Amino acid sequence: MADCPADQQRVALVIQYLGTGFCGWQRQIRDRSVQATIEDTIAEILGHPVVIHGAGRTDTGVHASAQVAHFDVASPIPPHRWAKVLNTRLPDDILILASCAVPENWHARFSASWRRYRYVLYTDPQPNLYLKPFSWHYYEPIQVEKMQAAIAPLVGRHHLAAFHRAGSKRPHSWVDVQEAWCRRRGPIVELEVQASGFLYGMMRLLAGMLVLVGRDRLSVEEFTQIWQSERRDLVKYAAPPMGLCLLRIGYPNSPLPEIACTNTLPWFDLTQDGPATFSPPVT
Repeated sequence: MADCPADQQRVALVIQYLGTGFCGWQRQIRDRSVQATIEDTIAEILGHPVVIHGAGRTDTGVHASAQVAHFDVASPIPPHRWAKVLNTRLPDDILILASCAVPENWHARFSASWRRYRYVLYTDPQPNLYLKPFSWHYYEPIQVEKMQAAIAPLVGRHHLAAFHRAGSKRPHSWVDVQEAWCRRRGPIVELEVQASGFLYGMMRLLAGMLVLVGRDRLSVEEFTQIWQSERRDLVKYAAPPMGLCLLRIGYPNSPLPEIACTNTLPWFDLTQDGPATFSPPVT
């Protein structure tokens, strides 16, 4: 990790974005990315280019409720003011939740101890326009109990090459999974995983395979055998991106504001009688 020059500060950003209109986090030559949009906005303010470093790289169409990034800057703008300054210039599908100064040797990616993702399925036969951008409308019956039985053994340190898409530069497929569960809230089915890091395409491949378990097209034992034997050739079904959200990033002795450690992803509460209402997230 390179230290800041003496006249610079390292500023951390906590970022929300709707992934629908982006090719993902990472800057691309032609397509619109979250990283490039924020970098270009900062460059307009400063009058020179900057590079921001994200804690994780989300794919095309994937959302983030509390992504974290940092950049080095020599500017009279106080670190805690960068959020407000950027929000006056950024497009409507990106929001800076908070900004703050961090130590010069702190790194959004390499200092992180865990990342947390959630995948959401909406299983009611009736479509819902307001849930469509944030969930996979999967209206066939699925058995969440079997999905939970299949995902529970993933907790621990495992070689998860079966859930590793081609094209990654990562030299290995070892993942320390700290928490993994699946549950139902009315017609909403949530799959949530926290790990030290995630393989390229891991959550969407995992969600796609778990749905096969929930449909009785794959037994719990067969699912376990596939990933334990590293049979990537048998994992051919990736869930669509709109149901996936990077929830938050964890750091030891985190210097970030509390908002960075809070699940800020809202959803409709469809478990009550009467009209659907927004429900505060469960962390």
